[in-house]
Order: sequence, then structure tokens, then C-alpha cells
Amino acid sequence: MSNPIQDKTILLGVTGSIAAYKAADLASKLSQAGAQVETILTRSAQQFITPLTFQSVTGRRAYTEDDLWGREGHVLHIGLAGSADLLVVAPASANTLAKLAQGIADNLLTVTALAAACPLLIAPAMDGGMYVHPATQANLETLRARGALLIGPAEGHLASGLLGKGRMVEPVELIGHIRQALGRGGLLEGMRVVITAGGTQEPIDPVRVITNLSSGKQGFALAQAALDLGAQVSLIAAPVAQPTPVGANRKEVRTAQEMRGAVLEAISDADVLIMAAAVADFQPADPVGEKIKRSGGVPQVRLEAAPDILASVAEFKRKHGYPRVSIGFAAESQDLLENAGAKLKSKQLNLIVANDITASDAGFSVNTNRVVLLDSNGGVEELPLLSKYEVAEQVLFRVGELLDRS
Repeated sequence: MSNPIQDKTILLGVTGSIAAYKAADLASKLSQAGAQVETILTRSAQQFITPLTFQSVTGRRAYTEDDLWGREGHVLHIGLAGSADLLVVAPASANTLAKLAQGIADNLLTVTALAAACPLLIAPAMDGGMYVHPATQANLETLRARGALLIGPAEGHLASGLLGKGRMVEPVELIGHIRQALGRGGLLEGMRVVITAGGTQEPIDPVRVITNLSSGKQGFALAQAALDLGAQVSLIAAPVAQPTPVGANRKEVRTAQEMRGAVLEAISDADVLIMAAAVADFQPADPVGEKIKRSGGVPQVRLEAAPDILASVAEFKRKHGYPRVSIGFAAESQDLLENAGAKLKSKQLNLIVANDITASDAGFSVNTNRVVLLDSNGGVEELPLLSKYEVAEQVLFRVGELLDRS
């Protein structure tokens, strides 16, 4: 399992900010992702949101200031700190930032933070003037120098009614940073992985293109899974409506020619290339610069072969040795294994992921996939119906094995 949140204990500190409502959403999302979320609310946080809210979304007790002086006494913060895989303070007010920076331990959250040995992730939230104040900036720099991960704040409308920098980043973005923090030291730690995704568009005229039905979902799932395993990810994406996984370096391309150039540039020092994009086999030979009008009659569109990116990669690898591992995809509607095996050999791949696009529960647009993995040593492994993230996990576990042998 590469999901780094699964079965982890995340200590969530919530401080006095209107953004506390976002913390409840964050706690809910973390719980749904498999984490055990322990929540600590400061007294100021309780002016905005109740402990019951967090207990409702996490299924676990939420701690408050009163618990520090309750029956468990001084041992509570030691137990919370010792069990945590990650401490997240979101939202983090200017006051709590100052306490964390100076080592002031005068409430349950700050005394627990002082006792914790796990990584610290902070999402500041405050008015713009408070954020830019030299004292706050000095505190942030102190925390950053100690290794704290500072996420945000974002710009936008603030509680004061002003526009500025001070909004807590959205929970979905924080989840991405939390995944990165917990994914450190994973199977692909330090590996440079290039992944392509989506379907290219080959222009006929300025408004019409030849394209395909690829949604990019499998490629983006591969990018997320690679990040979860600690990799450095370059994501080369054709036009698709998919959010960029936090931590991925995304480059937008449109045509097969543009993707070829981006891939050859990216693999110059890459450990792994995974070509999950649906690249056009053919492109219009003579695209026109003006929109073709219906009044001119039915046009004759002459096609020519589009650039063969994997053939170019094979040539590059022969000359330069990179990428160390290259993986392709074969989306077929007939003779699945025969066609995939031929592509595996002709493109000199280490592994190919073959899927039957005629299956209603696999392939384009849907969230599941049913694939067969063929390797260059003749191995064939048929996987059951899985989510596209689970398929990505299986592919990347094989990548780890291939890197060990390369």
C-alpha cells in the first residue's frame, strides 16, 4: 500500500481563526483517507468551532485545554506527542506561531508540540497585516530553519474584509502536502520519475483537432502514487481537466510533437519514464491557419504519421543510458497480449501495461482499470479489476524492482 496516510496517526492542532471550519473538513478528509486523527483545540479555537464537530468527523475524542489539567495530567501531552507520525497545525494563528517559534508551552497544543519528535506542518491563517509584520515573518523563518513545513497562506478575501495574503490554504491542497510529508523515505525516495498523461490534440484548423477519449486519470494516478512513494515527479500532460497532484512539476503540452520534445528534455537525467499518455498515431499533414468553412464543401484531410515518442526514447536511451527504466501503455481493442508484446519488444521497454479499451469497467474515463503487465523477461501478470490508483501502485512496485536490478 503506497497511500502514506493509511494507518498513520496525525495530530491536528486547531487555533483561534475563522478558518477553523476548514480544519473540520481537513480532519474529515484525513479520516476518510485512513488516518487516525487526534485533535487538539486551543481555547480560542473553541470560540469558532466545538470539539464535538471533530469527534463527529473523526470518530475520536477531541482534546481541549481542560484536558491538560484533567485526570491524566501532565502525561497526556507526552502520549499524544509520542504516538504522532505528523503534527499539523491548521489553522495556525499569529499567536500560536509565535509560541511555537519561541518554545512557549503554555497550553495543551504548544506543550505537545514541544514534546513531539515527528515532522511539523503548519498552515498559517491571519489578517494580511499580521502576516507581513516583521515579528511574524521572523517567527516563520525560525520555524522554517528548524525544519517545519510551512504551507501558505494564500491570497484572497480575509475576515477583515480586506484583500491580501493570509487565508489558510484549502484542505484538499493540505492533504497533498501531508501525503508528501508522510511519503518521505518511501520505495522511490529520491528517484526522478517522468510520467505522461492525457490524449494529445493534433490540429486540423484553429478550432478542430484529431484527439482521443483519454481522460488522463491513469497518468495522474501514477503521478500521485509516485509522489506517495517519495519520488520527484515531472508530469507532462496533454489537455485534460485533472488537478495537478501536490508536489508534481506539471508541463502542459498539446500535440505529439510537443510531447516528444518535453519527454526528451525531461528524461535527460531521469530514472524512470512511464508513458501513460494516449499519443496520436496520426496527425493532419497540412493543418490550415484559418477555420475551414462549411460553405467550402467537405474538406479532404490528409494524414501522416505522428512522432513515435517511445522510439525516440529508445534511441536516446541507447546513446545516453537514460531513463534507466521505461514503461509503456498499450490500449487495445483486439489481440491484447499479442499487440502489447510486440510493442514491448519494438520499443525496447522494460514493462508494458496492457488494457482492453472495449471493457465497460476499464480504460478511458472510468475510475477503474483491468490491466495485464508484460515484462521484457517474458513475465505476464494479469491484475483483477482495480481502481486506477491501485493499478498505479502495482506498476510502481514493479518499477522499484526494476530499479533494483538496473
